[in-house]
Amino acid sequence: MLKTKLCRSWYVLHTKSKFENVVNEGLIKKSIEVFLPKVQVRSKRRDRKAMIRIPLFPGYLFVKTDLRPNEHLEIVKTVGAVRLIGNTAGPIPVKNGTIDSLKIMVAGNNPVSTGYHFKKGDRVIVVDGPFAGVSGTFVRHGGKGRVIVNIEALGQFASVDVNEEDVEIVP
Repeated sequence: MLKTKLCRSWYVLHTKSKFENVVNEGLIKKSIEVFLPKVQVRSKRRDRKAMIRIPLFPGYLFVKTDLRPNEHLEIVKTVGAVRLIGNTAGPIPVKNGTIDSLKIMVAGNNPVSTGYHFKKGDRVIVVDGPFAGVSGTFVRHGGKGRVIVNIEALGQFASVDVNEEDVEIVP
């Protein structure tokens, strides 16, 4: 019988919306190596001017595993975890050096921004704010962190202007 040595690599773990910290803590308690890159931003709440640390990639964090079946199961059974990102062949490891680069980027208090933007026609869902739970189609960026989403009802479209951070792609 041929034994293959399993190699430990970093993988992207998708989480439920706003569950990054819960999943991070749950994996730490299970002694699984995890990395949740966070950046410092000014709170968007009108009643606060505090600086807060938020996930660099909302809805995602990184886990280091060799994908042994029992460890893989422990990862995805963690409260708030959805799935490891991959394709039909299984989870895809993050390229070498990417995690080291991210750790360097988030180590300081310098502003870091991600390059992800919605594309016209993307199916989206509003996850926070007065329109939470509403799904629709991304139309365009409205400027200053705002996006326009078309919502179909009764065969007609209505557009809403919402905070970009309150909208996620429908998986």
